[in-house]
Amino acid sequence: MSHRLAIITVVYQNYIILDDFFDSLCKNADVDFQLYIIDLSEQKKSIIPPSQLKVQMITGENKGYAHGVNLGIKKAMQDGINHFCIVNSDIIFSANFVQNVKQSLSDNPHSIIGGKIYYAPGYEYHKTRYQKINLGKVIWYAGGKVDWKNALTPHRGVDEVDKQQFDKKGETEFVNGCLMCFDKSVVEKVGLWNENYFLYFEDSDYCERSKRKKIKLFYDPSVVIWHKNSQSTDGSGSKLHQQYQRKNQLIFGLKYAPLKTKLHLIYNYCRFIIDNRKLQLSQEPHKS
Repeated sequence: MSHRLAIITVVYQNYIILDDFFDSLCKNADVDFQLYIIDLSEQKKSIIPPSQLKVQMITGENKGYAHGVNLGIKKAMQDGINHFCIVNSDIIFSANFVQNVKQSLSDNPHSIIGGKIYYAPGYEYHKTRYQKINLGKVIWYAGGKVDWKNALTPHRGVDEVDKQQFDKKGETEFVNGCLMCFDKSVVEKVGLWNENYFLYFEDSDYCERSKRKKIKLFYDPSVVIWHKNSQSTDGSGSKLHQQYQRKNQLIFGLKYAPLKTKLHLIYNYCRFIIDNRKLQLSQEPHKS
């Protein structure tokens, strides 16, 4: 198991979240990896990573998350690296993350791998539901499914406290782009990420394209991170979050879902646009 690993992350505006990202990555015993940071911020600031990390900085225009991921993959391949780990920048790594990613990629070549993702403590969606002792053990992703009735890719185990109920490795229908690992053979067969999505559902699209190329998707609970949910889009449930979710759900559904679902999505999206416009008009000051 001597292959090199590229860890690829995209940054947009929120530089503070990188402190925990760097700190936890430095605590990994296996430091044989290359970190690629793709900064798509409108107003870029200097990023100074810890000296013990091997880092390449890539800057670009804000053309979306998939665009940033693709920049990282292409640069890693130019550098001769054939194994990729895509992660959000708003995460905290487990101490054996790098080692376990390498092992999982070695055990499952020509596939896409996702890991167990917890909410970072304090970033739970239901903030008053859990006892303090359970913070850091609340699951955000432990495998995924595809709901073609609604063109959604829901997470298994979301909002549940981890009691080892999802500790078995196995195939899954969806791997979230917050943590997605694969090798060069997947890129050669499927291609790069679809940049038409800009934000959200680019991972759903990549998984669906991969499955249709007979590539297996795996959930591996040994690969662990903690996620500060939606810190690049003003938080979960924000206006920006909803806007991109709705638009790209429509794009994804029109591409892959059954006809009945497509009609349902078009109707719901039109209602969403109309309701938002009515809300904007109601909030505008009246002219006398």
